[in-house]
Amino acid sequence: MSGLGDHLFVRIGIRQTCIGSRYGHSGGRTASGGPATTLVRTVTLVVALAITPVCAVDIGFLAVPGIPAKEFPSPRRPVAAIASLSRSAHEHRDLLNEAGEVAGLLELRPGMTVGDLGAGSGYYTVHVSRLVGSKGFIIAQGVRRDYLIELGRRTEELKLTNVIFALGEPHDPRLPASSLDAAILGHMYHEIAQPYAFLYNLVPALKPGARIGVVDFERPTSKHGTPIELLRCELSAVGYGKIATYQLAGDGGYLAVFVPPQEASRKSPRDIVACTDRTGSR
Repeated sequence: MSGLGDHLFVRIGIRQTCIGSRYGHSGGRTASGGPATTLVRTVTLVVALAITPVCAVDIGFLAVPGIPAKEFPSPRRPVAAIASLSRSAHEHRDLLNEAGEVAGLLELRPGMTVGDLGAGSGYYTVHVSRLVGSKGFIIAQGVRRDYLIELGRRTEELKLTNVIFALGEPHDPRLPASSLDAAILGHMYHEIAQPYAFLYNLVPALKPGARIGVVDFERPTSKHGTPIELLRCELSAVGYGKIATYQLAGDGGYLAVFVPPQEASRKSPRDIVACTDRTGSR
């Protein structure tokens, strides 16, 4: 089971205008009938959260803010611009079975709740939605509201009813505590403007035993990739432990799998030291 039903969610600044909603919700109210800033005890997840995919005209945060970016070091390497929305590469990625290979290596299975962080055009959102099935959820998270809205329209067309949308910030994914069995960062890690803060604020959202899968290319961050050693250094600086690295089929890049740090043993943000890209390629 997804295990989300007992958690407390905050719906902040949400204006919902539903088009053809199966659930009949509209206006700036939460599923409990209160204002959009009200804390909602999600007794029934379908009522509390399933409104998001079909009411994706304006999408908000699912959790209160974490620790601010100013408490963390900035990355000592280029940050790539967020890529434009495009599904042109999806067919090629499907020919390589990228989503299936990554899902298998991360041991994803029906009933899980998985985060697609930096969901973009939704390659992993769509595939994982089908994999986790009706008893699972995929949380499509991103910092661009317009991208999430467009993805919401697509999932509605595909009749995917287990997709939850979550707006985040460059330093904070803004996800509910203990909500994720796994998280995928697919070809987007190099676009995270504040990686140390983002990774630190992600930890509370991860369940015990959760795995983080980073998919990227072995090339400079300025060229929309992340050298594996740099990735390992940055996640290690926040306390994540690396399990394995896999070379994906064809030209699909690599999958690096990590486990999050224990909450009790985490460093203070001020004690995190930024890594230097020593690959010599910037």
